[in-house]
Formats: sequence, C-alpha cells, structure tokens
Amino acid sequence: MKRNYYIVILIFLIFFAISFLTNILGSINPNVSDSFALNGTMTGLLPFSFFIAYALMSIPSGMIVQKYDEKKSLVFAWILAFSGALLFSLFPSFPIFLCSLFLIGCGMALLQVALFPLLRVTGGEEHFAFNNLIIQLVFGIASFLSPFVYSYLVSNLSNQQINSGPFINIMSFLTPDKLPWVSIYWIFAFISFLMVLVILSVRFPKVIRKEDEIVGAWETHVELFRQKTVILYFLGIFAYVGMEQGIANWISEFLRTYHGFKPEAEGAATVGLFWGMMTIGCILGLVLLKIIDSKIVLRIFAAASFIVLTFTLFGSAKIALIGFPALGFCLSVMYGIIFSLALNSISRFHGSFAGILCTAIAGGAIFSLLIGKMKDLIGLQAGMMILYLPLIYILSLSFWAKPIVRNAVIKRKNQLNIKN
Repeated sequence: MKRNYYIVILIFLIFFAISFLTNILGSINPNVSDSFALNGTMTGLLPFSFFIAYALMSIPSGMIVQKYDEKKSLVFAWILAFSGALLFSLFPSFPIFLCSLFLIGCGMALLQVALFPLLRVTGGEEHFAFNNLIIQLVFGIASFLSPFVYSYLVSNLSNQQINSGPFINIMSFLTPDKLPWVSIYWIFAFISFLMVLVILSVRFPKVIRKEDEIVGAWETHVELFRQKTVILYFLGIFAYVGMEQGIANWISEFLRTYHGFKPEAEGAATVGLFWGMMTIGCILGLVLLKIIDSKIVLRIFAAASFIVLTFTLFGSAKIALIGFPALGFCLSVMYGIIFSLALNSISRFHGSFAGILCTAIAGGAIFSLLIGKMKDLIGLQAGMMILYLPLIYILSLSFWAKPIVRNAVIKRKNQLNIKN
C-alpha cells in the first residue's frame, strides 16, 4: 500500500495529545492533595484510577477495533476522554475526579491499541521501526511541555492582573478561584473535542492485519497466561510502568515535602525535565542497541538507576533537582527493550500477547497507590524505597531473558555477511 503521509502525521499528532493528557498527574498531585485535603493513600488513588483502566480496557480494546474499525474506535476513544475532562471541569470534586481519570484512561488505552496497526499500514512496514522512534520522541516532547503549560496557567490564574489577556480571562471565568489547577482539564476537554472533529473529517484506509497481529478470543489469552514466559514478561512491563509512574507521580510532592520547592514552579519544571531526559535517553539507547545486545543495555541502565535513585532520595535539594531528570534518562530504554524481548520470546499469538503486555501498564496504578499508602505510614522518602523492588526485577530480567530472536547489532550483521 502507498504511504499515506497525512494519516501518519495525524497519528503523530494523536500521540502528542495522548502524552499531553497522560503525564500531567505528577505535576498537579500536590495541588490536588491540598485542594481536597487528601492523605497519601487518597492521592495515590488518582493515578490508580487512570492506569487501572489499562488493565480493564487493553484486551477488550483490541476486540473493539477489529469489530468497528480504526476510525470509529478513535472517535469513541476521544469522546471518552472529552467526557471525562469536561465532567471534572464542570464539577470539580474528588469523587468526580476519580471517575474522570478512569474515563480518560479508558480512552487512552483504546487509542494506543488502535493506532499501531494503523501506523504500520499507512506508514509502510519497512518504516515501522523508524516511525515508532518518532512516536517516542513526540511522546517525550508532549510530556515535557504539559507541566510547563500547567505552571503557566496556575501562576497566571493565581496572580491575575487587570490586563491578563483574553485567554487567562476566559480560564478565570471557567475555573473556580480556589482551584486554578482545574484549568488544565478545560484544555484537555478542548483538545479531545478538537481531535474528534479532526478524525471525523479524515478518510481512513482499511487496515488488514497480518495473522500474527490478530487479537484472539479469550481462550487464546488464557492459553498464553498459562505460559511461564508470558507471566514473567507481564511482570516485567508491570514493574517498569510501576516504577516510571511511581517516580513521576511523586516528584513534585517529594520536592515540596523534603526541600520546600513549589509544585507549580520547581516541581512542575522537574517533572517536565524527567520526561524530557527520557526522550534524550531514548535516542542514545537506539544508538547503543545498534552496537550492544539489548539485554546488556537494559542491565547497564537498570544498574545506573539504582545509584541515581539512592542519591536522589537521600541527597541534597540540588542533587534531587538533578537526580529526578537523571532517573528519566536511566528509565528511557527499559520499556522498549522489555516489550521487544517479550514479543521475541514467543513464536505465535503476538497480537494477543501485545494486548496482555499493555494490560500490565496497570503497574502504574498499583505502585503509585502503594507509595501513597506508605507515605501515610512511614513517610514519602521511605515509601519511595519500594521502587527498588521493580528495579531488582528488571535487572534480573536482563540476565534470564532468552529471546528467540536477538536484536541486530553491527558486529553480528557483519559476521552473518561473512558466513554468507
């Protein structure tokens, strides 16, 4: 099929919007906690409500897309996100916020399941890996920018001047005076509504899945879950996302609690840098994967994470401001490597296995909640030490993983050429 550049660009735009909506919780958590008088456990329910949607929706999403096609699925996903964002914008309370986050999470899960097969068809199979790299970069850029947009909104709404401009005046009219951070969800509602209109106006090609990409029936998933390899890699993705979100969602609160930094200023900036450094690390990781086996790359970055996490949790304020972005850099390659090792470790049912791995994104719900509970019991600093557990598992994975197909490195390619 001829490449459809318009659809490819649209997919990149959608992923930008997904990331913009998804990774804001780490920045706003302290403000939410103050506004609704939440303890650590209740604050941990926020990312839990969002990421548990992945556990419930990832496998059904594959079936929805296959039955109703990509365009209808994308529209439905953005309607879910729009409904969630608008609901909380109109009725900003803690119970409504939990429902809102769950609706947005369901929409994001459906979007991600629908987009990758569409990208393969419209962008060309031979360019799929390259386009995936661009998606990772777009994802990182959006995650980097959203905390700064939040910081801009809160700062201007909290210190509104007479000549603040029409945009801030509109946000001030829509947002409760004591809850300026709610304004970011009006932005999310607008983005979601805009995406619905854009998708409805675009003609989509028909996606014909390879046999290997078809999402099987529930019986197929049950069969896969009986395999030890599937369970081990499910736990690998669960551990990674749990660690990533456990860090990102508590950065701002940690900096405020132990070093006195403002959530809407230094806190938001550090969260943005965490995601920005993850993007930079991803680029370096792609270079390393061309010259080093992926298991070794994973091992190096996991070991570095141990060191950086320790200095970040127990070091000075200056070290913490540097350490959290450095952790983003260390985590950058882990998701892609674990996911590829997983798919390269089984010989069939890759479509269903991918859905199972996406379900494991629910790790972001569990670890964030655990850290919140431990914050109430023993303090946030000690509570975040639980992040050593997923790190240990990921490090062990770099030793016991035995993929059927290994990543191609330059030296190995040259050896194959000599043999031929």
